[in-house]
Amino acid sequence: MTLQQEIVGNAMQMAVVNLHPGQTVYCEAGKFLFKTTNVTMETRLSGPSANGNGNGNGNGGQQSGSGGMGGMLRQAMGTAMQVGQRMLAGESLAFQYFSAQGGEGTVGFAGVLPGEMRALELDGRRAWFAEKDAFVAAESTVQFGIAFQGGRTGMSGGEGFILEKFTGHGTVIIAGAGNFIDLNPADFGGRIEVDTGCVVAFEEGIQYGVQRVGGLNRQGIMNAVFGGEGLSLATLEGNGRVILQSLTIESLANALKKAQGGDKQGPTGGLFSTHTG
Repeated sequence: MTLQQEIVGNAMQMAVVNLHPGQTVYCEAGKFLFKTTNVTMETRLSGPSANGNGNGNGNGGQQSGSGGMGGMLRQAMGTAMQVGQRMLAGESLAFQYFSAQGGEGTVGFAGVLPGEMRALELDGRRAWFAEKDAFVAAESTVQFGIAFQGGRTGMSGGEGFILEKFTGHGTVIIAGAGNFIDLNPADFGGRIEVDTGCVVAFEEGIQYGVQRVGGLNRQGIMNAVFGGEGLSLATLEGNGRVILQSLTIESLANALKKAQGGDKQGPTGGLFSTHTG
């Protein structure tokens, strides 16, 4: 059953979801806004199971019963691994689950920064990847995971990537800062380069990497020191949908510090910025 949702608002959007009886949606802790009284709320450490029942054990809720202590141990270890991954990624440790009882119900969600929201429809064939903290809510038929993208790609840009990964069928709602723009690298010669803080989400099949801003020469140093981008840019290659945001968290933080008389970035841009978020 398709999730009925509407994204409302302008500068700070929110998603209003209509739940049918028995339908479940979950969100990251801290993204919930309101609900009708017939919508139950439960907080769990585990993510939704692969069959979409939301119990987190991936086996229709039968694992602990049919497997005895072994099944309970496997379930506990699986939950611990999920929590450990989210801790490493700096994500919320828990999810909140909402289900309508005795009729249709309504629940509202929002992101944490002024900006847009987007509902993505997964058909089971292509996963979606998103930057940390982009996830807001999803149907229980959508699985939330953490993708660690580091190694050679991360080291070439001086940093690694930790991404949110969404698989399965159904609707997932994400949020970002500022306004969104949808691009396909295939429309621009197969590759685009963007500020690392501008990437919100992209489809599976897009290659996401990092490259240095120019070489270790005079112009490369000028770009890094005075250009405001630091030492690296994100690269997106392939044929697929990419969502970018117009406002980065770092630029917002720097603007707030400047307004408070505490701008420590100075005239030299991103390389010597004291922002550590």
